[in-house]
Amino acid sequence: MTTAVSTAVSTAGTTAGTTEVDARTTALGTRPVGRLLWHACSQTTLSVGVYGIYALTNAWFVARGVGPTAMAAVNLVAPLLLALGAVSTALGVGAASVVSRSLGAGDTAAAGRTAGNAFAVFWAAALTTTVVGLVALEPLLRLLGAEGATLGYSRNYAVVILAGAIVSTGFSALVRAEGRMRFSTMLWVVPVLVQITLDPLLIFGLGLGVRGAALGTVGGQAVSAAMSVWFFFVQRRRPYRVAARDLRPHARTIGTVLGIGAPSFLAGFGATLLAVVVNTTLAAVGGASALAAFAICARIQTFVAMPQLGISQGMQPIVGYNAGRRLLDRVERTRTLSLRATLTYGVLAATAVGLLAGPLTGVFVDEPAVYATAVDALRVVAVGVAAAGVTPLVSAYFQALGRPRPSYLLSIGTLVALKVPLVLVLGHTAGTTGIWVALAAGDVLAAVASAAVLRHVRRRAAAPPRRPPSADEP
Repeated sequence: MTTAVSTAVSTAGTTAGTTEVDARTTALGTRPVGRLLWHACSQTTLSVGVYGIYALTNAWFVARGVGPTAMAAVNLVAPLLLALGAVSTALGVGAASVVSRSLGAGDTAAAGRTAGNAFAVFWAAALTTTVVGLVALEPLLRLLGAEGATLGYSRNYAVVILAGAIVSTGFSALVRAEGRMRFSTMLWVVPVLVQITLDPLLIFGLGLGVRGAALGTVGGQAVSAAMSVWFFFVQRRRPYRVAARDLRPHARTIGTVLGIGAPSFLAGFGATLLAVVVNTTLAAVGGASALAAFAICARIQTFVAMPQLGISQGMQPIVGYNAGRRLLDRVERTRTLSLRATLTYGVLAATAVGLLAGPLTGVFVDEPAVYATAVDALRVVAVGVAAAGVTPLVSAYFQALGRPRPSYLLSIGTLVALKVPLVLVLGHTAGTTGIWVALAAGDVLAAVASAAVLRHVRRRAAAPPRRPPSADEP
């Protein structure tokens, strides 16, 4: 009797939990789009915004605890973090697109297999990155522009970051794919709180310098990775759970995930390449002061761009789920509202950064040469902030639909045809000012190109199919 009652209670609890989770997932296709998008974007913006705060505090701890040269050195290693982020983002976005559409179609087995394969591929890539990066560390750092005083700092920072590559993602995109916005937010907030706590303790308290900053970063990432493993592999109250068999490579699944996620990788790789080009060009034409100024601008720009990233991330599960259920009006509405939101925020953020360039820079440095250069740079770069969210949002929209080809065009085309050439040409003809102008112009022109691609694809989709010629026509 007791066993029967316990079983009944357990079954009822499991059913209630499953119903609650299913309700969160199906809300993606039933809740009013405006409210749904606001809720999703507020959660994702909070998540990435918290990380943006960490990026600023980390820079402040390094600048004040070690010095501007150390901050410049840490920024030189940033491409390594961007490269790791490109891999995890590509897998996360690609897998999230498949998972959200699979859940929309009711195929939980495909969702579990996709998530499991994403984890397996990432772990393999992370281990490879660690081994290759540590073996080729010295030439790699010199390629990134580290030399003289910055080389030692860069080496100390990079060794720790590379060693912790295996825990460098929590795959929050996969969590959002099933409508679990709150836990997705916690995957960002909790690790960042850990990082903000560890940084001053390790840098100031234990005197570990840039090694302390790197250990703080890896420590927070490890917490995120542990939370993610519990969520996907242990927790039962979900639409699906990743089993051991789902970790076995499935060629078709991996091909689909990589095909959809590749534009995100290319965008991340492009950001890595652009950072390398900017750093090496600045080292040649501007020296240490210009490198330190760019490090400040990059951190501030990263922070103010976080809501734009949050809008893109919040949009994706809504678009993917509704596309899977063939609710195309909801897909169109989501895209339109997202574009309006990212442009409105971009203009407001650009205005604020331009007006507050002096006080913002003063938070990080006191050295007159670095301060003056950074203020001038920030005022110019702020112009690009207004449009910076358009290209990643349009790319994310096509990925959520499972249509990566336009995203390929945006990821590769804007980098190769616009951003890198502008930095190289203007940097070597107009010095450091030319580089700041190139960065701003690249963002604006990329947004124009993205709008043109979106319009072209929509027109082609709306055009009636061409009628095949009849037998009596030539």
